[in-house]
Amino acid sequence: VCMPSPITSSLVARCNQRRTVVVTIISVCTASSHLRSEREVMLKWMMAASLMWMQLRPRTVAALSLSSSPLQRLSHRQQTVPLSFTRLFSEGVNSGATAAPEERTEEEKARIKAEREARKAEKERLKAEKKAKKEAERLAKEEAEKIHDVVYLSYDEQDTYSVMGDMARIMSRSRSGRSFEKVKDLEIKFQVGDKLWLRGRLQSVRPTGRSCFIVLRQDSFDTVQACYFKDKEDPEGSQKMIKYLKSLTEESIVDVEGTLVEADVKSCSVKTMELSINRIHTVSKADAMLPFLVEDAARSEKEVEESQETDRPFPRLGQELRLDNRWMDLRTPANNAIMRVQSAVCQLFRESLYSQGFCEIHTPKLIAGESESGAGVFTTDYFGTTACLAQSPQLYKQMAISSDMDRVFEIGPVFRAENSHTRRHLCEFTGLDLEMAIDDHYMETLEVIHNMFKYIFAGLETRWAKELSAIREQYESEPVEFTEEPCVLHWPEAMEILGAEGFDIGDGMGDLTGAMELALGRAVKEKYGTDFFMLDKYPSVIRPFYTMPDPDDARFSNSYDIFIRGQEICSGAQRCHDPDLVLKILEEKGIEAGEGLETYVQSFRHGVSPHAGAGIGLERVVFLYLGLDNVRKASMFPRDPNRCTP
Repeated sequence: VCMPSPITSSLVARCNQRRTVVVTIISVCTASSHLRSEREVMLKWMMAASLMWMQLRPRTVAALSLSSSPLQRLSHRQQTVPLSFTRLFSEGVNSGATAAPEERTEEEKARIKAEREARKAEKERLKAEKKAKKEAERLAKEEAEKIHDVVYLSYDEQDTYSVMGDMARIMSRSRSGRSFEKVKDLEIKFQVGDKLWLRGRLQSVRPTGRSCFIVLRQDSFDTVQACYFKDKEDPEGSQKMIKYLKSLTEESIVDVEGTLVEADVKSCSVKTMELSINRIHTVSKADAMLPFLVEDAARSEKEVEESQETDRPFPRLGQELRLDNRWMDLRTPANNAIMRVQSAVCQLFRESLYSQGFCEIHTPKLIAGESESGAGVFTTDYFGTTACLAQSPQLYKQMAISSDMDRVFEIGPVFRAENSHTRRHLCEFTGLDLEMAIDDHYMETLEVIHNMFKYIFAGLETRWAKELSAIREQYESEPVEFTEEPCVLHWPEAMEILGAEGFDIGDGMGDLTGAMELALGRAVKEKYGTDFFMLDKYPSVIRPFYTMPDPDDARFSNSYDIFIRGQEICSGAQRCHDPDLVLKILEEKGIEAGEGLETYVQSFRHGVSPHAGAGIGLERVVFLYLGLDNVRKASMFPRDPNRCTP
């Protein structure tokens, strides 16, 4: 840098202090003919310092010439000296050291301000226009892609409706004229090429880039695959359909119209066909997050156990989780089938007894006193007095015999306030009760009961084979074996068997424990080849007050229990129809003959036929016949000491 010595020394010193290398070379001519003033030199130094401060590269400024003009534009590769320096040198050098800047008038200032504000406003306007345009484009695209709800009023107008979208809430607006088919009938009644409507539950959704496969389920058992493929002639419409199919949630209820096409589907009950989707509407949308998957709930315990040693073990679903969401649990094929078998038992029970001359009755469930001694009772306020929930229809079906209804039965709720936490006890269950007049002996009733159970067992295996097959896939069991004629053990024989099995039976007058019942069942199966048997002549001390004593030994009674697979399902007896004997037994058992029992005894004083009967627990029959591990699986919404919901 060629400058006067004092200035040069000072600048170099400052650069050294900052450890800065001066890389910008400014050529300054020091000839006296070109150096017009000291102020001009200082101005050039200020410019050089500013350029260094801005860290311009060596290639930024190639040269600065002072020979032609005090201010010259410095440029190299589109780099220029800042405008402030241009103005500074123009005013300081060209105008002379003593020139002063011109003052703008108020009008000029106002004009400049107005121009500035106008430019700013124009900029804001253009920005707002651009933003509005983008928003309009977004809304237009969103509207084009939006899938609207469908109000389906008539099949004849269906072509005017969108082929996809959620169905508007069905509120009985009209009868649409659609005919929904059953999945189980597809391979029987229809053929490839037929167009039809199905309503079902969405079991699974499997989307791909250019297609989507779904599985529809009906009645928990029947499934069919439906598919949709991208249409090259309508890429936008088909892409929209695939997007809608992807948005569907499992377990939703959907309506699907489609055309049957030939297929080989191994994972569904319909194996030779699938449905090519033409239109689909969601009737009821399920939550995306479910308490558990129906697929997980449908696995057998064996399958779950074996998976625990693999990289992807199946989840274990606890009983409480299942019961808290019982409606979900009942969607599995096995659990749904259990409820259908429960219904079947009631149907077969009715059919058998109707064929044997019985009449169905309906007795009150709010009663004035206990109907079963030894069983807990639920009480409630009844307009200022205390009423009980019926523990059985026992007293009223006996009074029906006194009413000359010789053979009666009832299917109804039974309430037991027993704080039992076992796998076979419930606080509320469904009772299958029967009562009948007898001629001479209670064996007449046992024969009717035996024939009735044979009819139930045979009917289940033949008429409900599909349901039993679904149940046994998840819960393994074998059909109940039974004898053609009643297999009846007497109490003394049962005590001998249990004694031989190593049980301490004491004086032989105590009730059977659960372990005793199971051991007795195994022994009877081995000895008589039957899972179904009867045990009579129970000790009187462990039977209710209305039980007729044994004529030869009053310590025993004309009572009986019936067993399946070594567990009790039924309790019965010949009833004591003599009013004086009833009162005597009540006194011996320390039971007060209250208002409810007074009318019961009074009905006998007006004349009643000898009679016998039985009470059967529906859930326990289903539970034991199917070999389940807990009676709660056989109850739709079980009630026990810890559960009163759902």
